[in-house]
Parts: sequence; C-alpha cells; structure tokens
Amino acid sequence: MTSPAVPDPAGSDTDAGTSLLAPGWTGSPAASATGDRAYLRALLDAEAALTRAQAALGLAPAEAADAVGAAADPAAFDAHSLAERARGGGNPVIPLVADLTRAVGETYGPYVHRGATSQDILDTATMLVAARTLDLLLPDLARTEGALARLAAEHRNTPMPGRTLTQHAVPTVFGLKAAGWRALVLDARDRITAVRDALPVQLGGAAGTLAAFGSYGATDPVALPTAYAGELGLRAPVLPWHTLRTPIADLAGALAVTAGALGKIAVDVLTLSRTEIGEVAEGSGGGSSAMPHKANPVRSTLIAAAARRAPQLAATLYGSLPAEDERPAGAWHAEWEPLRDLLRLTGGAARDAAELAEGLRVRPGVMRAHLGLTHGLIVSERLSAELAPVLGRARAKELLTELAARAYAEDRSLGELLADVPELRDLDLADLTDPARYTGAAAALTDRALERR
Repeated sequence: MTSPAVPDPAGSDTDAGTSLLAPGWTGSPAASATGDRAYLRALLDAEAALTRAQAALGLAPAEAADAVGAAADPAAFDAHSLAERARGGGNPVIPLVADLTRAVGETYGPYVHRGATSQDILDTATMLVAARTLDLLLPDLARTEGALARLAAEHRNTPMPGRTLTQHAVPTVFGLKAAGWRALVLDARDRITAVRDALPVQLGGAAGTLAAFGSYGATDPVALPTAYAGELGLRAPVLPWHTLRTPIADLAGALAVTAGALGKIAVDVLTLSRTEIGEVAEGSGGGSSAMPHKANPVRSTLIAAAARRAPQLAATLYGSLPAEDERPAGAWHAEWEPLRDLLRLTGGAARDAAELAEGLRVRPGVMRAHLGLTHGLIVSERLSAELAPVLGRARAKELLTELAARAYAEDRSLGELLADVPELRDLDLADLTDPARYTGAAAALTDRALERR
C-alpha cells in the first residue's frame, strides 16, 4: 500500500506526483510512491518498525512501540521543514528523529531511533519506497506482456519486411516482432521480481557493528536485523551494507534493463509509425500545437526518453559502489536523487508501455504492400539458394545481380524478369518470389516464445 498524495504546505510538486517537465512519470503510480510524502511515510515506518522489533525482543516496552507507532503519522510532519533542516546534518533523518521524539513524548521518546544511525533509517526507507514502487510497476509490466502476447498470437502469420541497418532484408512476421518485445518485458519482469524479493533492511548502528544495541541490553544483537526485517516485509541482510552497496546497484541494474527493454518497443513503434511507413500506429496519438493534422506517437516518445536517461542514472548509482570506510561521505548521498528519478522514470515508462501495447493498431495490408517495395528482391536470399542447383552457384549469383539492377531500371518485378529466363520455366516462380512464403520459422518461433510464462 502507498500513502495518498498529500500536497506539501510549500507547494512542492513531488507530493502531487506532477512536474511540468516530467510528463513521462507525472500522474503515474510510481510518481505518488516516490514523492516526498511517500519518503516521509517510509522513514516513519522504518522508525516505528525499529521500536517494534526491539519490543519484540524485550529491548523496549510494548507501550513504547505503541507510542512511536501512533506518533509516526506522516500528516503530523512538515516535509518542507524537514528538507530545509536536513542541510544542518546532511540528511533528513536527523531533524525527523528530533520531531518524532518530541511527538512521542517524554516517557517513551528515548526509545525513538535507539541504537540506530541515520543511514540505517534512510537506507531502510529507501528499500521500502523501492518495494512499494516496484509493487506498482509489476502490474503494468504484466499488462504490457499480456497485450503483446495477444498481438503475437494474432499476427503469427502476418508478413512484413524484416529490416537490418535500416534497409529491407528478408521477410518476417509481425507476430515474431511482438513476441520479441514480450520476451524483453518478461526479462525485465524477472529481474524486477528478483530484486524486489531481495530488498533488505539496513541496521548496523554507527559503524556497522550493532554495538549500541548491546549497550541497550541486547544479548544477541545479530537477531535484531532479522526481527526488523520481519516487521517491514523486507529481507534481513547477512551484514550491514552501509558501504556494501550491492542492493542499490542491483536495483539500478534491474530498473535500467526495464527502461531499456520498454525503450526497444518504443523505438520500433516510432520507426514503424512514421508517415511514410505507417505499418503500426498508437491507439490515440497526441496533438500538435501548430499542426492540426498530426497524431504524434506520444507514449512511444516518452518511453524512449526514459530509456535514454536511465543508463546515466544507473551509472551514478554504480559509481557509488566504491564507498570508503564503514560509512561514506558523498557516495551515499549521491544515490538519493538518481535512484528516485530512476524509479519514477521506469515506473512512468511501464505505465506508458501498457497503454501503448494495449492500444497499438497494426496494419497488415500496409506491411504486405511494403514487401513489394524492392521489386521482389527481398527474397533474393531464397532465390540464391533455390537457383544454385539449377544454374550453378556462379551463374545464379551473376543472374540475380543482373536482374536486380534491371528490376529497378525497368520498374519490373524480379518474378517477371525471372520468367524470361528459359532455364527457369519449370520452376514455380510465383511461389519462389512470394515474400509471404519466405518467413522461415518465424511463426514457429513466435509459438515457442509464447510458451514462456
């Protein structure tokens, strides 16, 4: 569950899930799950869970856990004020702990944040935000996968030009293209799921030794992270990971792969929906401020933009892996904004990809017509193989090279020109030159791909 979007008193756009310059993620589930209020909620959840975990192990009275839980209401805290006061200590946990302690009151205030360090709480809150965002992103990937599966099955025999290096190569079927898109979405889903299941709490104290918890009476401090993880539905780490940033790097990688996978779909749609190609179209294109006739492929455009930004954001997070000492200066701080941006961008792209896939319009007639743009030369690979036994390999190559030039020069089809060759009169040239009959195992490969669940 995610907290509702609550407007910040200072008018911050991060809580409303909107930004004038971010149409790709504005209004998406990921937007509200990563706003300042959502982070504030996660920080408070992390603090309350820590007190509950200590109470469960007999390190704090149950009344303290109840008091902290009751006080940890995001509506009672000013996110704007916390952000401004975060400059004093370099992170928002320090002023939040002061405010939460005061809200809990004198009796149980000492149990707030007891034994923890700021990074414990912020890292744990970040994992909570990530988990909640991924839980919203995965259903959009499922919608995309389902729509693409339907397209692949429907068009398993729909012939179209296969293109390599921007040029017509050999025929393929649209179903195979859609099945390939789906395979990428499933790859992304598997990575996101694995990362989501592995997101850990952070608990190590000042320098990753859990020493303070021993001072507060814990006879087995190592048991505390496990209890803490159980309270939050996250994984218990083997070690505190203050400077062992694999969880962040793994999350960055999964998000970047997902954005890139969705980006592949987007750039294909952008190409195939060009006016002069028109083999597909978005279900509802966007308008233009100057040209009333336009129906721009807006969903694809926004997904492609996200895919181009994601690798650089992930690179920043990978760059924070070399984190010095037991707690780093700068490397940790450099993660916060890029990770939130990456969650937002990828979540927004997943939302847009679902809408794109569900509304995509396919034009088989246009695809079939385009198979003839090269005057039949799109099946030259097949003819090379089929004519070699009849004419000999060298003669077949020479003939096809000659007829390819004549096909363009005389504006005639390759089939017509081949029909004038005496040695080929016994061949079924209509079959050999029909692009729809040279799609290889494309339909079978589509079926095979659709077996994956």
